[in-house]
Amino acid sequence: MNAPRRAATRSASQASAGMIRVAVSLLTLALGAVLTAWGAVSLRVARRVVTPAARVPTSRIVSLDTAAQTITLARDADTELPGRYGLFTTGSVDYLRLGSVVAQDTGTVTRKLLTEVSADDRIDADAAFSGWYFNDPDQLHLPYKRALIGSPLGPCPAWVFPAAVETDVWVVQVHGRGTTRAETLRAVPVFHALGITTLVVSYRNDGEAPRSRTGTYALGATEWRDVDAALGYARRQGARRVLLMGWSMGGAVALQVELNSPHRDMIAGLVLESPVVDWRTVLDYQAGLMRLPAVVTGLAKQLVGSDWGAPLVRSGGAIPLDSLDGVARAAELRHPTLILHSDDDGFVPSDASHRLAAARPDLVRLETFSVARHTKLWNYDEDRWSTAITTWVREQGLAVDPG
Repeated sequence: MNAPRRAATRSASQASAGMIRVAVSLLTLALGAVLTAWGAVSLRVARRVVTPAARVPTSRIVSLDTAAQTITLARDADTELPGRYGLFTTGSVDYLRLGSVVAQDTGTVTRKLLTEVSADDRIDADAAFSGWYFNDPDQLHLPYKRALIGSPLGPCPAWVFPAAVETDVWVVQVHGRGTTRAETLRAVPVFHALGITTLVVSYRNDGEAPRSRTGTYALGATEWRDVDAALGYARRQGARRVLLMGWSMGGAVALQVELNSPHRDMIAGLVLESPVVDWRTVLDYQAGLMRLPAVVTGLAKQLVGSDWGAPLVRSGGAIPLDSLDGVARAAELRHPTLILHSDDDGFVPSDASHRLAAARPDLVRLETFSVARHTKLWNYDEDRWSTAITTWVREQGLAVDPG
């Protein structure tokens, strides 16, 4: 009787062990599949960060009323904003300037058209809402000239808006990620009124300036050299004091110029509009919006910041996220800095701007907005935005006509 029972027990044990091995194998395969999926997502995130992308539709045109010169858009957090904006379109018209909201309901917003649209125009429904407003320098009705800045990669196109009277104070405008220099045109009239010459620049891989070997962004780690070349150009044209104004990623670029430039003796201050002060903060925030696990974000940051990840990301080299952390390098700042940031930015969180202001209250002034969202502070409240810059510039003694 004992032998059959022992045999049955051994058989049951072997079956149980077999089931455990199968379960472990299945769990291992499942874990491997999860890790592989996480790795693939991390790589896509990392590549998206460094790869310039074409403008994608973010809004939808519901209807056009050419008699009333109004446009109705699907309602979202951007299209319902008060103020003046732009709309990139396709069809017989490629860009529209938009005025105030004249009507809205739960699903749509109707705005005044500030670009005339005729009944014969045909415009596709998909569009991209923008804070640019001005998309061409002629729209400012100010004298300007075209220039080429000799950067390490080749000539970078620029616009120079000379002050009404000769001055040695210039401001260099640096646009953000995925845009071009036209983004910064909104600021030109403010500095022109202060008697300051404005230099609006391009930089590598932005679609206007030369392309690097990889054609990817370095998030400010290499782009700053093109902006530094613009400082050299300004110096040769008679500039002695230069303000840097950076928008979004342009803020990260401007901070790198401040920290690394051989022309640092010229820099008189920085104005940062919705800036990227620390890329890790931005990546974590964007990952949260996409509801990605922390492990995915962590791996994406390792891919971007490492030599082993560079071939996978196709970035051409590790991007030094530590060096791009303006908060960590706050002690190295040497010049007065004005930061303009909306606390509900929606793209680049204001957390790092707050931390930088707290770390260097002796140099950094932070003007916070609400509702305005990313790089749309001028559009949302032009008076407050312009007054904040004007007041700060005058306090630095940089206005040619203090008024």
